[in-house]
Amino acid sequence: MNTNQSTILLAEDDDNDIFFMRRALRKAEVNFPLHVVTNGQEALDYLGGRGKFAARENYPLPAIMFLDLKMPFIDGFEVLAWIRSQSCLNNIPVVVLTSSPEERDRQKATELGARAYFIKPPTAESIKEMMAFLNLGVENMTATA
Repeated sequence: MNTNQSTILLAEDDDNDIFFMRRALRKAEVNFPLHVVTNGQEALDYLGGRGKFAARENYPLPAIMFLDLKMPFIDGFEVLAWIRSQSCLNNIPVVVLTSSPEERDRQKATELGARAYFIKPPTAESIKEMMAFLNLGVENMTATA
């Protein structure tokens, strides 16, 4: 894998939501490699380069992270708080992608440093909106050969 190529990290425990995210990214013509972790501990291990994610050439730091709030072991709020406590990870834009429409969850995610908060399932239009909001235009998200 090209380590200069931007990567998307998706922290999501539901197979259906992973499928919908892959489809939305494809329809939005976002062609970055997508790495999926299925629980909060895996997210921390990936971002920290620990265990099976130790090889940064295979598991580079993401250009953007999509984070579910309700995950096994460690929830998305804890993952987000940990990310923001790590100076080397602080510049990674984290987008919360959740089924919770609760204003208190949105507020807590924002207070913890989420750059955006979207309700599942993602669509091509919402992906494009997220990329534009984060100044990561789709043209910048397309991998080059």
